[in-house]
Amino acid sequence: MTFNEILETVRGKAAAADASNYGFLAVQVNLTGNDGGVFYIEIKDGRVSVEPYEYIDRSCGITLSNDDFVKLMNGELDAVKAFTLGRLKVDGDLGKALEFSRIVG
Repeated sequence: MTFNEILETVRGKAAAADASNYGFLAVQVNLTGNDGGVFYIEIKDGRVSVEPYEYIDRSCGITLSNDDFVKLMNGELDAVKAFTLGRLKVDGDLGKALEFSRIVG
């Protein structure tokens, strides 16, 4: 998938997500590869926002390839396993990254 296709897929999932039980969570996603890019996912006041920008005051940042992110979203890749194998890198609060993986997965 291209970066724009991934962004639109995440926006579609975000629109359907029930975030009423979550507090604040802001994750910057850094996608690597030929068509990489940066976007953030923010959960605040029960709403989910997805924007193609860097998020300065984020809870954490994750870095992985486009392909691995798609596999993560589709449930084909376990976030903990990807982290252990070095395919997913976390910058910031690891607990928030795990919480994010439960929301995405």
